[in-house]
Order: sequence, then structure tokens, then C-alpha cells
Amino acid sequence: MEQIASSNEIAPAQNGGFQQDFMHVIHDINAQQNLAADMMRAVDTGESQDVIGTMVTSQKASLSFNMLMEVRNKLMDGFDDVMRLSL
Repeated sequence: MEQIASSNEIAPAQNGGFQQDFMHVIHDINAQQNLAADMMRAVDTGESQDVIGTMVTSQKASLSFNMLMEVRNKLMDGFDDVMRLSL
């Protein structure tokens, strides 16, 4: 179940602006990708037997990356629309 963000987590987002928020999301997704890769390597080498946890973590990282790409695509479409506007 998802946790509701505390006021400490929301304050930097309000003060940092869109660029800082987007960079924070990118860093979080990168961390998820790295964790999934580390867990896969551990299963592959026999250090871990948590195949199900590894697959869940891998799917979470994949979904997060796909969501990021969709947001980027929407932003680029919006930017293209703005550039096509005539003044």
C-alpha cells in the first residue's frame, strides 16, 4: 500500500521547482533500476534465492521507467504544440 507523503517530503518539492522535482524522479528511477540489477546479479550468482522479490523489483523499475518516458513524451508534445503556435 502506498504511503502518503509527509510534510517534510512535500516542502522541497514546493521550493525546488519543476526541474528539481523532475531530477529527483530521475534519480529515484535510476536507484530502482540499480537495485533491480543488483538483485538480479545476486540471484544469478546464487547469493540470493529471492527470485520473486527480484522479479517484482524488476517490474517496478520497468514500470517506473515506462512512466517516465510517457511523461517525457507528453512534455515534448506540449513543447512542440507551443512552438507551432503563431504569434
